[in-house]
Amino acid sequence: MDETYQDYINRVARQTLPASHSTQLKSIQSSPKFVEGKPANFPGYTIITPLKNKDSVNRDFYSHLETLQQKLLQNTDSGLLIALPPETFHVTLVDLIWENAYNHAVEEDINFEQELRKEIQVIFEQYQQAISPAKSIAWQLLGLVIRPRAIAACLVPKDRESYEAIIQLRRSIYQNQKLMSLGIEQQYDYTAHVTLAYFGEIINNSDRLSNIISEISEQLMETEDQILTIDRAQLHKFDNMVHYYREPDWAVIKF
Repeated sequence: MDETYQDYINRVARQTLPASHSTQLKSIQSSPKFVEGKPANFPGYTIITPLKNKDSVNRDFYSHLETLQQKLLQNTDSGLLIALPPETFHVTLVDLIWENAYNHAVEEDINFEQELRKEIQVIFEQYQQAISPAKSIAWQLLGLVIRPRAIAACLVPKDRESYEAIIQLRRSIYQNQKLMSLGIEQQYDYTAHVTLAYFGEIINNSDRLSNIISEISEQLMETEDQILTIDRAQLHKFDNMVHYYREPDWAVIKF
């Protein structure tokens, strides 16, 4: 389902244009992942880069995103945006299972979580044996993108190899028969991003927010490239959108 390298670049580039921001802001919705500004129960599993507070490689990159987040918060109406704690910033590499599908899976099979973690470990080992990127995996901050219920910083690969390394990991997950039997399936085209905030109380002031986002995007074009180096992919569990965690023996790929 994932696109070619060039198709990905073209799609996400369009999403960061001011015209796209204006259109997307007309259909934003309050996120059900938060209730009265507090994180709602939303459990599941995911494969992500290390959380900001555990990622020593990308400190400058995440500090830059924190600055962008603060600009958004300072220039928007109170209650419109629910900011994520910067220490939880990360890039999702592979969505696995969440909310209703997760709840159903653990109710139906008491061994579900153990089986999921075991199979991810097997896939990671096979991936590392078969694929060894010739150079570091690097993705670049392109601009801000408006999603139906959130604002995120969007990334594009620095080169084709960086893109293919992630896409091949995703294929190894989504095409695995054992994981399919556990209910793991691809539901979205891949868009590498770091979520900065979810929408809370929807306030009819989209022009102002659109202008702010466009201003930030223009500033990004004038600044030095912000590069995220992906040196690890890790299995995490989450209880909600601000609480991600893992055990030391859970699956990890070191690129």
